[in-house]
This record gives sequence, structure tokens and C-alpha cells, in this order.
Amino acid sequence: MRHFAILAALSLTVTVGARTAAAEEKGAFGLGLILGEPTGIAAKLYLTDDTAFDAAIGGAVVGSGIQAHFDYLWHPWILTNETAFVMPAYVGIGARVLDHDRGDADDDFHAGARVVGGILFDFREIPLDVFIEVAFIAEWQSSGDDDHGGFGPALNAGIGGRYYF
Repeated sequence: MRHFAILAALSLTVTVGARTAAAEEKGAFGLGLILGEPTGIAAKLYLTDDTAFDAAIGGAVVGSGIQAHFDYLWHPWILTNETAFVMPAYVGIGARVLDHDRGDADDDFHAGARVVGGILFDFREIPLDVFIEVAFIAEWQSSGDDDHGGFGPALNAGIGGRYYF
């Protein structure tokens, strides 16, 4: 968990130190923080103006352990196009893995598919975005305990921000 804290602090330093020079061209790769499920590091790589890969890794809020996800996103709708920011909505598909480490025989591992949707505040004057998203997950859980294994649904939600290079 100490390594996670160091990575989170480094990411926050990069995000908070965002350039404030006007009219800077925003890069295609963003790195920042996500709070929610998971709480940790978030990244996004734009492939075109309306498609991107996004990923996050961090601590699982529900239970304990490490969670990671990777998604392919489409930005099909622009909800508003103001002078200070653009606000597109996005949808996507991806995968999630979750390793619960409870320190006893009840440790379990989850792997599944995600369907995600969210809203993005993409600032025009600084290379920064802020997002909120919800993901529905269909996953398989393996467990040493026969009562907790099998297929089931899950839900993730998060809010965060990324600085673009």
C-alpha cells in the first residue's frame, strides 16, 4: 500500500502542476487520479478526436485489494461546447480485474467485462479534463470458499481528473 501512496502522490503532483498558459495544445495522453472504485491512478490515450483507451489501477474501496480496468471509449455526443470547456458524453467496453486480499482464507479474484458511461469536462485553456463515470460489470469470481464463487454483476463509479502531455 506504501507504493500505491507514492504513485498517487506523484500523480497528484503532475495533475496539480498543470500548465496554465493559455491556448496550449493538449496532448493525446493524460495521467491523473480517480476517486471511487478504484481509487488510484487514471490514464487516457486518445486515438482520434472521438475514440480513446482509458485505464485505471488502484485500491478497491469495497473490501480491500487491488483493482484495475481497461476500456475502449467512444465520445459520440457533445452535450455543450462553451468557450471555456467542451462537455462530451462517452460510452465504452472493457475489462476489469479485482484481487481481494483479506488476509485470510477468504481471498478471492474477480475478472469480468465492463460497460462504462460518463461525462467529461474538457477544458480548452489548460491541458486538463475532469470526468465522472459509472460502469456495469459482469464478472466471474473465484474463491477458496464455495459460498462466494461464481458469476455475478458488479458496479463501479468514479470521479477524477487527468493532465495531458
